[in-house]
Amino acid sequence: MSADRLLATLLRYLQSTSDQQDTPRLLGTALSLLTSLNNPLNITLLTSQLLSAPALWARPNALSSSLTFMSLFHSAAIKCHEREVADRHDHPLPLAARPHLESHLPLDQWITAVIKGADEHSSPANHALTIGGLMVGLASRHHDFMTTKLGLILRTAFVKAVNLALLETHPEDDLAHGSIVLPLNHAFTHLSDLDRAALDYDRLLPVLMSTTLHSSNGLRSAYFLGAADAELQQVSSQQFNWSSDSPSYQQIDSILKSPLISSLGPLSRLIAHTIDHVQDAWLVLSAVEDIADFSKRLGIQWRQNKLSEIDASEEAIFLHEEARTTTLPTLWRLLRSILFAIVIMLRSAVARAVGDVSLAAHKNAPHIAQATLHSLRNLSFIFTRLGNVSFSQYTFTYLTSIDILANYPTQSSTFLDSIAPSEPGQIPSHPLERNFDLFFLNTAEHFALILSPRQNEDLLLAASSPYLITAGNPNLLPIFEAAHSVTLSVFSAPQNVDLTAKHLPFYVDALFRVFPHNLSSRQFRLAFKNLIKVVSPPSRTAVAQPMLAATLLDLVHERAIQAPTAPLPPSYVPAQRTAPELESAPKSSIPDLSEQAVLVLTLIDAFPCLSLALLEERLPLTAAAAQMISDTDMREYCKKHFWEVLVGGEMDPERSQICVRWWTSRGGQEALLTADNPAEDQFVMSGGLGEQDEIMAKL
Repeated sequence: MSADRLLATLLRYLQSTSDQQDTPRLLGTALSLLTSLNNPLNITLLTSQLLSAPALWARPNALSSSLTFMSLFHSAAIKCHEREVADRHDHPLPLAARPHLESHLPLDQWITAVIKGADEHSSPANHALTIGGLMVGLASRHHDFMTTKLGLILRTAFVKAVNLALLETHPEDDLAHGSIVLPLNHAFTHLSDLDRAALDYDRLLPVLMSTTLHSSNGLRSAYFLGAADAELQQVSSQQFNWSSDSPSYQQIDSILKSPLISSLGPLSRLIAHTIDHVQDAWLVLSAVEDIADFSKRLGIQWRQNKLSEIDASEEAIFLHEEARTTTLPTLWRLLRSILFAIVIMLRSAVARAVGDVSLAAHKNAPHIAQATLHSLRNLSFIFTRLGNVSFSQYTFTYLTSIDILANYPTQSSTFLDSIAPSEPGQIPSHPLERNFDLFFLNTAEHFALILSPRQNEDLLLAASSPYLITAGNPNLLPIFEAAHSVTLSVFSAPQNVDLTAKHLPFYVDALFRVFPHNLSSRQFRLAFKNLIKVVSPPSRTAVAQPMLAATLLDLVHERAIQAPTAPLPPSYVPAQRTAPELESAPKSSIPDLSEQAVLVLTLIDAFPCLSLALLEERLPLTAAAAQMISDTDMREYCKKHFWEVLVGGEMDPERSQICVRWWTSRGGQEALLTADNPAEDQFVMSGGLGEQDEIMAKL
């Protein structure tokens, strides 16, 4: 059949309302004609009919049909471009001088003819699909094509089609919104800054938000989690299964494969760019509230799902193999994509709150910060599943929101009240509630300075107290560390002097109760060093309780004298090496340390934090404690660490002078370096003279 007869036949079919199964055949014929017709008027006619054909657009179609239509022009553009490149390679002569074999339209004329077909008889959203397909197809074969004159024509026509579609589309038409978002998401990277500036961002942002979060082509308002709960089946006395044949799993799989969610990363960056450039600040507030509502709904849906009751460490016990290897990983892949996308959107909103005058106003800034933190809290169960591994976008969004909110003490107190543990004073049994506790502790730590002592006690200390002695459970280790950090932040706040004196004995008792069996030596040393900082000058606690630091050091010293000398299990040996002499040493040169050795190292760690008088008092006592260690390797390790603290740069000038005076003229060198082997090389302070009048500079 000739091309003209085939064109006439196709046009007749396009004017009828054919069955949906005929669509692929019609589009295949259209692709063949688009790349073979040599009359630009016929190409314009065919394009115009395709964009308005009842056979293609009379019935509501899924967004996948729009993607197929976009792919039609994508494939046609690639084929025409490849044909022109091949013609140039085979026939380097000018077009008029080539032998006449078969005439084809030059690429520029073909593109112009297609654009002319996007006329007033069809929807602007369909125009965007057509021109977007051309742009993506040509850019994939010719990276610099979008910078040419023809590329400029395409970009201008595409932006015009998108803006016109945003203006004319009904607010409730989800399919039309998807047909706008789909080509824009694919073609956005090919637009120049000037083209992007011409987009109507104020109309675009609501369309992007509703299409991505709520439409049937997007994330469906997070209700897919509720459907999954109804189809969990008990297959044994302990195990549950979520079948891959269940409708809920098929729904989640279809969401992941949908045209928009399969490219959720670029789509979230498009939304973030739109948030950056909207003119109406109210739209940013609306977007943040929309994200907060979606996140809350997602968290509620997860809380009501039986899967949320199973900790990650217990999945092998309570979940069937199919659920562990097939269905649940698919769900977590979707949830991870949602987390990353929402964080990227919120990052732009928070940045606008920092740099935009209207959004930084007192009535807007704390509202944005609270909504952002609520969103991150409701998504914290996904973040925990990732292993609490932070990334730069999340860190900026989280910490900036805290910084904004911390400027408003009243709103900060209200926010902390709203996210405080539901069962203060005890560890909840539900994993999701423990995730919320972890988020609360990590967040509340930053507000200790602006809360009153009563709030610090009722909110922060009450929430952290049950976790202070739970380090033996590896699943609770992140919450355990957060609880200690919160407690120390409360003690560090200057307004909490009386509160510190009241609760510090209980905290010290908790430290000694969990070490060394449930607390690693590294954690114990770090916690105690921070505690000494809290009770040492220039803190107000040191003024109110001047003997507190000395009392704590005496407790550790007395325990070191009586502590066991057997090596601790390997998991409790310090993982970091501080002495420069040990940086290049093999691991075998670091001995297994006993509880006694760790306590001596703890005393040494505290030197840079002590007051001048207390430092002068503790230097000889700690040196004597180091000499009490019976194991030679452990003792030498402690001596090296003692030396590193003295010369490693942690001391300020006043404390350094005390150390030099003690070392050179008050018997410090002899007290520390008394060894079984008299011929052992000496440690000498900078400026000291050795036995052979040889200067050994160590600083």
